[in-house]
Amino acid sequence: MKKRVLGQSGLEVSALGFGCMGLNFSYGHALGRGEAVALLRDAVERGVTFFDTAEVYGPFTNEEIVGEALAPVRDRVVIATKFGFHIENGQMAGLDSRPGQIRAVAEASLQRLGIEVIDLLYQHRVDPAVPIEDVAGTVGDLIREGKVRHFGLSEPGAQTVRRAHAVQPVAVLQNEYSLWTRGPETNGILQACEELGIGFVPYSPLGKGFLTGAMNPDTRIEASDFRARLPRFTPEAMRKNQALVDLLAEVGRQKGATPAQIALAWLLGQKPWIVPIPGTTKRHRLEENLGAADVALTAEELGAIARAAAAIPIEGNRYTPEHEAITGR
Repeated sequence: MKKRVLGQSGLEVSALGFGCMGLNFSYGHALGRGEAVALLRDAVERGVTFFDTAEVYGPFTNEEIVGEALAPVRDRVVIATKFGFHIENGQMAGLDSRPGQIRAVAEASLQRLGIEVIDLLYQHRVDPAVPIEDVAGTVGDLIREGKVRHFGLSEPGAQTVRRAHAVQPVAVLQNEYSLWTRGPETNGILQACEELGIGFVPYSPLGKGFLTGAMNPDTRIEASDFRARLPRFTPEAMRKNQALVDLLAEVGRQKGATPAQIALAWLLGQKPWIVPIPGTTKRHRLEENLGAADVALTAEELGAIARAAAAIPIEGNRYTPEHEAITGR
């Protein structure tokens, strides 16, 4: 697996990481703990060195799985986790990035992961009740204390990034980015990364599974799967958005690749400091995703794909209004 450095942080990771959320959270089907551990170890053996989790996934149990899986190879991997939600009775109950809460979450995450230092600690969502300068300063203190190595932000607004970076250098931003969610190109996020030397980690790089081509309007989405509540996953929206999958499939036929591989290769081709983190519960999908690193797209091909995708109207918002409201702050 090829390596990439996330901006000017010096944080070197595999060109494709692994988003761990779906192992046992949000998508309805949860792997057994043993299966999840085995899949993560398989990813390591295939060259993946970057793993993304959060306290809220589960909550808490996803970190435990990641910690168990990666314990034997701790010196070979980079582990990212997140703080920022108030969790009550096992449910997200608003935001909480008060300094004391950040410290408490970091300590608890260290214990669940079974590690001595968190490689990358993100604020999961910006908390408007807490100045970002206080958040950055608290994580900076944790870095100086040797409990955290790098500071990251997930789904912030560009101005918030700049304010945080002035207090404690932001190593990595994690926002949704794919051929059907291209906000970072126009909302100043990629520009801020370029200017400040920040790495960028697109989550949901395969459109929460839709861009793989494995879903269609007849796909039955379980009520426990959070996609059942998202506007883009209604049958009508999927029917209209199929045109984007068809585009990826056509390019894939020309390149000897799958739609998912083209979607990931396109992201990899945008900037050398971009590292997508597709997740999966299936070994064959893991192999497919990692194969994207070997799909070479020329500058002309990257541009042609971008233009063709931009000409396809995307039906439905990516989130519900409630969830969209806590992004871009």
